[in-house]
Order: sequence, then C-alpha cells, then structure tokens
Amino acid sequence: MAYSYIKALHIIFVVTWFAGLFYIVRLFVYTVEAHTEDEPKRSILLENLKLWSKRLWFAITWPSAVITLLLGSYFLHFYANNMPDWLWIKLVFVVFLYVYHLLCHRIYHQLQRGDVRYTSQQLRIWNEVATIILVAVVFLVVLKSTLSMVYGLVGLVAFTAILMVAIQIYKRMRTKRKI
Repeated sequence: MAYSYIKALHIIFVVTWFAGLFYIVRLFVYTVEAHTEDEPKRSILLENLKLWSKRLWFAITWPSAVITLLLGSYFLHFYANNMPDWLWIKLVFVVFLYVYHLLCHRIYHQLQRGDVRYTSQQLRIWNEVATIILVAVVFLVVLKSTLSMVYGLVGLVAFTAILMVAIQIYKRMRTKRKI
C-alpha cells in the first residue's frame, strides 16, 4: 500500500518539477527580451520577472526536484539486486535532468544579477532540452523493453529534429511580424 502512495507522490512531484523547469526557462526568455525594452517599461518588467522567477524557482521547482529525488530513491531498493537495462538508461536521463536543472540554476542567478549571456532564441532551444528528456523517460518507463528503447531513441532523434524545425519556423514568423 505504501508503495502505491509513494509512487503517486513521486509522479506528482515529477510533474510539478517539469512544470517549473518549463516555465522558468520561458521566464528567462521574457527576461532577456525585457532587457531590450525602453525605460520605464524595462525596469518594471525586470522587477516583476525577477520576483516571479524567484518564487517559481525556490517555492516550486527546487522543492519538487528534491522531493522527486527522495521519493525516486525509495524505488531503487526494489531493484537493488537486479536492475533492468531500461532502468539504467532512465537513471542516465535523470542525471541529465539534474544537470539541466543545475545549469538552469546558474542561468537564474546570472539573470537575477542582470548578466544576460544568452539570446532569447538560444533559451527557446534550451527550453526544449527538458521536453526531450521527458519524452525519453516516459517512453522508457512505459515500454520497459530494450527493442522499444531502440525505436524510442530513433523516435527521440526525430522528435528533436521536429522541435528544432518548429523553433526555426516560429523565429521566422516572429521576425516577419516585427517588419
């Protein structure tokens, strides 16, 4: 019975963690774009975006990442003696996700200081990294098959290519609207 409750909580915190990761990078994009505005609009936008980012990052995203890790660790003891291949690969993607999270943390601090190092286009692409990891992990967890993992990786590469094309199309549309 405890297993099911812990699994449900783990899924809930994974969802809130991803929601935070998706939204924080969107706030990064808006923050970078706010730096191009004239005063007083720029100061007003930056003040609000910094506040929203801080609340999201420390009230939702970080706590969700920590609780996800704690709850996920509970499940490892069920596989302690015999971890299937799919779970090893999932754990690699989870490590990538925590690295992504820590890199977002670095970007968060840079933007809080007013240190803009990335373009809004670069951050839009960065925003898709979490999506790619999410797709990979969900397929691994649901399919749990080595052959399915091969198909999944081929699909993941195709999905990534489609995302990159969509970002380029969106960029062109935005550029045309500004003219």
